[in-house]
Amino acid sequence: MWHLLEPLHALLYYAPEAFDEAAALGYGTAERWPSYFAWRAAPLGTAGPVRVASAFYSFSPDMVARYVPGARPATADPAAPATADPADALTPPATADPADVLAARLRAVDRAYRAVLGEEAVAGSGLAEAAALARRAAEAAGTAGRPLAAANAELPWPGAPHLVLWQAATILREHRGDGHVAALLAAGLDPVEALVSFAAVGAAPAPVFASRGWSAAEWSAARERLAARGLVDADGTATEAGRALRAGVERRTDELAAAPWAALGPEGADRLADLLGGPWLATIGSGLLPAENTLGIGKV
Repeated sequence: MWHLLEPLHALLYYAPEAFDEAAALGYGTAERWPSYFAWRAAPLGTAGPVRVASAFYSFSPDMVARYVPGARPATADPAAPATADPADALTPPATADPADVLAARLRAVDRAYRAVLGEEAVAGSGLAEAAALARRAAEAAGTAGRPLAAANAELPWPGAPHLVLWQAATILREHRGDGHVAALLAAGLDPVEALVSFAAVGAAPAPVFASRGWSAAEWSAARERLAARGLVDADGTATEAGRALRAGVERRTDELAAAPWAALGPEGADRLADLLGGPWLATIGSGLLPAENTLGIGKV
């Protein structure tokens, strides 16, 4: 179910309609990260880089700090003197109001779904049925100890079925992601070690993980820590123990993500999977999503 729903959520981070909406809010669009952090962190409210890095887990705190502003006034004082300090160029602009970001991301999803899935599919009974089933699953997702799932679950449900489907997919993926973080913590894998160990089992080539902002020195140090635990070889390939540890993490992630699907039941889950086939194929076929990614999906 996660493989079917994740692309429907992730379209927000790649669709040109989403970049249009982000630009209208004042975010840069030369790369995807300004809007990615804005869209995904908006449910947390006015969270600063420490809280966002904690919730997102696998991103380097230095990278998060480049895109998520700290606590300071949203509007600069026009009377303040100009400064030529080069460090200011590294300071992220103040975010738009989270409520404005949340409204814009729904507009972005609406436009992207209409463009990718087509008007007929968006208005169709199949998508409405899928949205109702996905919402039932999402509403059964427990949010205790799951900050991103809780933040998204607290938002009001939109009225249009295709937006309900996207919000349900978002709650379910963040519910799973929060559980995955718990599994990583229980396995003793810090944020960069989580990535190094995932690359070590061949989830994606190591260069793909550079998108999370860790320096070469930080990556090497994490590899050395894992090697000292007998989890990777000198070349960074997972040992038998390392593969077993990662398999345990994935198994525990599945277990922690199971409650929504147990609540929906096998018949409901099977029906939802059938209904998602068309939207999934349209999203994959759009060519907007990357073929290689840090989530370990061979073809997102």
